[in-house]
Amino acid sequence: MEDLQHRLLEMGGLVEAAIHGSVESLVRRDAAAARQVLAAERHINHMEMDNDSLTIALLSRPGNTADNLRLLVAAIKINHDLERMGDLAVGIAHRALSLMEEPPVKPLIDIPRMAHLSERMVGRSLDAFVQRDAALARDVLAVDDEVDALRDAIYRELARFMQDQPETVPRALNLLFVARNLERIADHATNIAEDVLFLVEGIDPRRPG
Repeated sequence: MEDLQHRLLEMGGLVEAAIHGSVESLVRRDAAAARQVLAAERHINHMEMDNDSLTIALLSRPGNTADNLRLLVAAIKINHDLERMGDLAVGIAHRALSLMEEPPVKPLIDIPRMAHLSERMVGRSLDAFVQRDAALARDVLAVDDEVDALRDAIYRELARFMQDQPETVPRALNLLFVARNLERIADHATNIAEDVLFLVEGIDPRRPG
């Protein structure tokens, strides 16, 4: 069990680095940083498969307690969420490489803020999992609203650019894609926080009442 948790934390660190690197490559127009994110995808995918194999082996052991089974089910879901976040970071890196070949649409302010919040959500959701900390998990859920607000602001601003300057449409759409991926990363971190609440308190915050 401890080995599995360590592996999930290690994978989470790689995912956080990929998110950070993908947005840094966009902001700094750094092709080398984008390619590092693309290269890291294979490692993240291999870790997901290894974690799945370990979790299945642990599930098959006789004598698992109800607490252990809940933990292992949560680990399967967290493993999948982390792999999806890695894929989303790769998508951002691809868009960054495309945008490097064109003049910037605008200074990037809200996208780096979104990335910072999303990275923090990933790290804190995994800390909540390892520490079985329901309060920390709820903090993650609260930050998701901030990410959504930044996404809405980015959408509105880019929509104005596309309306007033039609030649920016392809570049603006790439930035919209980046914002959407960051929002989805935050959603996956929220999934992890919700799994922690179920693990610790036996409640599903997605269910009303």
